[in-house]
Amino acid sequence: MVVGHFYYISDQYFIDFPDPYLMKNKEMVNGQPHNRPCFYTFLDEATGLYWLIPFSSQTAKFHDYYNKKIQKYGKCDTIVFGEVLGHEKAFLIQNICPVTSSYILNEYIDSVANIPVRVDGRLEQELITKAKKVIALQRKGVKLIFPDVLSIEKSLLEQK
Repeated sequence: MVVGHFYYISDQYFIDFPDPYLMKNKEMVNGQPHNRPCFYTFLDEATGLYWLIPFSSQTAKFHDYYNKKIQKYGKCDTIVFGEVLGHEKAFLIQNICPVTSSYILNEYIDSVANIPVRVDGRLEQELITKAKKVIALQRKGVKLIFPDVLSIEKSLLEQK
């Protein structure tokens, strides 16, 4: 796995970690195979685990959630908006999850250029900074992430 690239998770991850709040694979769309969700990857150097941030094309829906959080709390670190292949996407830090490379199905490749999909450096820095902040708050008992990522993390570390 390469930090900053996008990946898809294998079904085995969802079998091994049956958390109802994980964003599950949707392999068939209109009868056609289609991998999603796709996840942006960064490494937690302290544990050696990768953390995956799913993104969604349903930006209108997530702009509403984002705006409500801004109105209520004055900020929102759990949803970030940015471009992927020229289209706005909502990165859902609230649905982040830890993973090891053994659970990776494949990498998201730009079908036109035939290269791994990336985001610009500014967005990448914002994603990593906010994700690390949200994970740290989660570790302190502030429930910002929907799945039980701390128990998944513990299990993954025990497997190493």
